[in-house]
Amino acid sequence: MASPVVVFITGVSKGIGASLARIYLNRPNHTVIGSIRDDTTAEVAELKSFPTANGTKLLLVHIDSGSLDDPKKALTKIQQAGIDHIDVVIANAGGYPTPVALDSVERRDLMICFEVNAAAPLLLFQTFKPLLQKAREPKWIAISTTAGSVGYIGVIGSHILPAYGASKAALNWLTQSIHFTNEWLTVVAVHPGLVQTNPGNWVARKVGLEQAPTTIEESSSSIVKVVDGATRKDTSGKFIDALEGTELLW
Repeated sequence: MASPVVVFITGVSKGIGASLARIYLNRPNHTVIGSIRDDTTAEVAELKSFPTANGTKLLLVHIDSGSLDDPKKALTKIQQAGIDHIDVVIANAGGYPTPVALDSVERRDLMICFEVNAAAPLLLFQTFKPLLQKAREPKWIAISTTAGSVGYIGVIGSHILPAYGASKAALNWLTQSIHFTNEWLTVVAVHPGLVQTNPGNWVARKVGLEQAPTTIEESSSSIVKVVDGATRKDTSGKFIDALEGTELLW
């Protein structure tokens, strides 16, 4: 059998991350690595019991986005499991504070958001770069948001999310930097849509909707479609709307 396709997804205990993990677990000859913070939740138990396709397996590792040591420990566990490369990393884990106005946002909330949404993905890349380099066509996918787009602040009113938006803008900058400094790698930032998660539904209500228009399953399926089609030549260095397949403003 050919070497398995190895996909590493952060934040698989719920929401988009869990849905992404299930999609890849349904594909044969895949190794799905998922990061979690708590191994005791019902959601994690459900993921562990999820039926897998032929030749496919799940490996869970512990990563807290605020930890400097967890990525290294996760790398050790992955290597001890006999995994010598990673084909796709989907940096999905992130944080979303209680939204407050720009005039009221506290420095602490801003710094926490930057740590979780920007610094943690960068540390993840730095740690797992050697395994990505061993893949034939490696891909680095950052789950971002139009709330982090400077070009859309006045269009979508994302100024109501100062800590979150600014931290995702930093993630976008780092994603672009990874693209320009690693010519061997396909690097894409992806907007998942306004999704029916707690943060997504909050934003939807702020604009007069009962709930967000996009289901978690629709979003994750669209993200995987972007991942599958991404190439260094045509997609790398771009910010893509997963649902529409179109390029967005940074």
